[in-house]
Amino acid sequence: MGRVAGKVAIVTGAASGMGKADAILLAREGASVVVADLNEVDGQAVADSIGEQARFMRLDVSDEDNWIQVIADTLQVFGRLDILVNNAGILTIASVVDTELAMFRKVQAVNSEGVFLGCKHAIPAMEKSSGGGSIVNMSSVAAIQGISFAAAYSASKGAVRSLTKSIAMYCKEKGNSIRCNSIHPDGVRTPMVIKAATGKDSATEEELASLQGSDMCNPEDIAQMVLYLAGDESNFVNGAEMLMDNCSTITPPVGLS
Repeated sequence: MGRVAGKVAIVTGAASGMGKADAILLAREGASVVVADLNEVDGQAVADSIGEQARFMRLDVSDEDNWIQVIADTLQVFGRLDILVNNAGILTIASVVDTELAMFRKVQAVNSEGVFLGCKHAIPAMEKSSGGGSIVNMSSVAAIQGISFAAAYSASKGAVRSLTKSIAMYCKEKGNSIRCNSIHPDGVRTPMVIKAATGKDSATEEELASLQGSDMCNPEDIAQMVLYLAGDESNFVNGAEMLMDNCSTITPPVGLS
């Protein structure tokens, strides 16, 4: 207990899935948490379940003015900002040929530009807190090896991977004690992934059982890595890409030895 005690975190996409698990674990370990999401009903429910140390704030990560307001409100309510978890994202299933330009741009606006905006405005707020900080960006194995049936998603997560390293280098050169790292899961059992895998907003017990039997991990597994990167235990980890893929990126294709 208390691994991030006294710290203040913003977690985007925190109404469900990985973001929800991140917010709950960070709060359990002592942080005050801003549960940020477009989904006001579920986001408020997550904040209520955490208690007094959490606040829900509506956030469209692709809207710069919204980011500025949420960070200002965070500083007003909690007095500081120490942790930013850029978790919000969307996934579309389409090859490069089948991806419409409008959809490609929408995915970049959320997955890539949303991370950029969060980092851009969080860094000055963390500097004002005078204790450094930690930025955790959610990328994907798609950033490393690509996914043929998710071209826009792969491109957006590749941007997050490179942006993370650029931010880490900037912060080191500036000497502001802010670290920036990325997490690269393979598959995670979240509503977004279930919808992509089954074409439904929710899955049947049989479909969930099939996902349970796959190499996918649970949101709580990702949250443990978020907690490590957010806390002081990782104070020399900066610009790293943390693979959580059970060897999927180094497993030879079937038929090769």
